[in-house]
Amino acid sequence: MSTGRWVSTSMPYLTPHQGQGDVWQAEAASKGRKGSQRIVHAGEVPAPTEVAGLFGLAEGEPVVVRRRLILLDEEPVELTDTYYPLSIAGGTRLSGTAKIPGGAITYLAQLGHTGTLVQEDVRAAMPTLEERETLRIAPDEPVLYLTRLTLDKDARPIQADRMTMPAGRQQLRYEIRIG
Repeated sequence: MSTGRWVSTSMPYLTPHQGQGDVWQAEAASKGRKGSQRIVHAGEVPAPTEVAGLFGLAEGEPVVVRRRLILLDEEPVELTDTYYPLSIAGGTRLSGTAKIPGGAITYLAQLGHTGTLVQEDVRAAMPTLEERETLRIAPDEPVLYLTRLTLDKDARPIQADRMTMPAGRQQLRYEIRIG
């Protein structure tokens, strides 16, 4: 892993962009680094308990997920599972593994679904064996779990993210504008 802690903010990932570029790639490049991602799975899955609760669904109801491995300078720095209600993402590009020009948030906006409220919860814990192996972290290294729920103007959930990041390589920064 490259030395230094990555400082991450959520804002660039919450709003649609006019361009067709990758927001993560652009953010990393602005800091002289190389950001990339691999979509390792996409499609319909039964809603996990946490996601079902966030979406107001029964556990096991179908949802669409995109699982990505986020890389910085070719090293894994984050696992991200992004879930969508089936009514929004079923049969769309969100249910496939191909990259989406402009990203999923831009594509959601093109489909008529724009987020207006985001709720994030962060907790630290020890990773599962799979997370530890995928992120290439030591057995005693904790991870941060960031869960993000994006709601539209009518308070309907349009997207839920569950991100897993090595705690020792990550710093989260929040900027809150009031008024």
